[in-house]
Amino acid sequence: MQRRTCIKRLFAVPAVLATPVVSYARQTGQASASPLRIDGVELWRLEGTREEVRGPTGQHQVQPLHIYPEYRPEPFQPAPPRTTEGRTSAIYLKIRTNQGLDGLYGPVDSEAVVVVERQLKSFLIGKDPLAGEVLWEQLFRRNRHSRAGHYMMGLSAVDNALWDLRGRYYEAPVYRLLGGPSRDPVEVYGSALGFSVDPALAAEKARELQADGFQYQKWFLAYGPADGPEGMQKNVALVEALREAVGYDVELMFDAFMGWDLTYAMRWAEQVEQFHPRWIEEAIHPSKLDSFVQLSHSTTIPIATGEHFYNRWEVNEFLEAGAIQVVQADPEWCGGVSELVKICALASAYDVHVVPHGHSLHAALHTVASQSPMTCPLVEFLINKMQGYYHFENYQIQLENGNISLPDRPGFGIQLDESRIENRVQLHWS
Repeated sequence: MQRRTCIKRLFAVPAVLATPVVSYARQTGQASASPLRIDGVELWRLEGTREEVRGPTGQHQVQPLHIYPEYRPEPFQPAPPRTTEGRTSAIYLKIRTNQGLDGLYGPVDSEAVVVVERQLKSFLIGKDPLAGEVLWEQLFRRNRHSRAGHYMMGLSAVDNALWDLRGRYYEAPVYRLLGGPSRDPVEVYGSALGFSVDPALAAEKARELQADGFQYQKWFLAYGPADGPEGMQKNVALVEALREAVGYDVELMFDAFMGWDLTYAMRWAEQVEQFHPRWIEEAIHPSKLDSFVQLSHSTTIPIATGEHFYNRWEVNEFLEAGAIQVVQADPEWCGGVSELVKICALASAYDVHVVPHGHSLHAALHTVASQSPMTCPLVEFLINKMQGYYHFENYQIQLENGNISLPDRPGFGIQLDESRIENRVQLHWS
């Protein structure tokens, strides 16, 4: 029987997280002395320094808590850009095996750390990392609270790290293990979070983004019911200004981040329907299924939500009810790549798009690249956040004319840049 073993350990000692992506030779002539097993689960916080540009960004978006005056932010005032230097950090999860082959994933949300350390780590030791479906099922069944929240964030981190490990084992990118690629490159939509929503400034920025290749743009609405008729007028004026600025060759999406109610959303949709938004996202809290159904039936604007869906069963309820046309499940939160692929299969049966919420990119990009463009047409790219989100990695994801070329490195192709890591702290939760 043929086996793959690593030529050298991914993480040399003492530089525990030095991670060059190395090739894996196929061992011939004899089988491994023991089957592949997980023998370590480690969470590391990497610390360093990076430059960032401040001033032009910082615009807030409407949020659920903004109905209370004391929690509404002051109006955003753009300032001239200035470069600052500050501390930055990120958490990465490493899953080690008895044969020296490791899986790596990150950045990982801090909320996942305690779950991985206290509830998942001990169970994973000794398990077969190639048996991904079985491991996912067992981890899901282990905890009575597994259907949502931080437990699923921890499970997602583990699932994604295991996909990276399997990619390194089979010497293939994750999207190939999933059956892709369906195209290369993959087109993105640019999320303009942080840019001013003053109509004139937003229109200017939208034209800049269009020139940079962003044919799909999402803008974040800043006002909600607590801002009264004036806030509604500002939300409508933004849509009109953006459409006038970029014409109808650019698709425009809008995000209300659960900050509205049904009545407000319907009034906004009625006034902007003429400008043909591609979707309105999270206008209502996702716990209010009936409100989503009513909103969907009241407008021709497609309704999107799902970054706070935590499993395929939640998605199925919305699909059966005809409540949404775009599912935005996040592979960092919904159960990892394994669950997102199942969600894609569900959505395809209803002829609904899956455009994963993209506060992170590795898992979303590889999943989208493995699916039909009819089901997964786009990847989200947070324009400001991605400037420094992968600070500690080599081979950072690059855009060219609104597209991302697929990596050909094994797994997710994550390789840490030792020159940027000033300190490492292994995280434990006792």
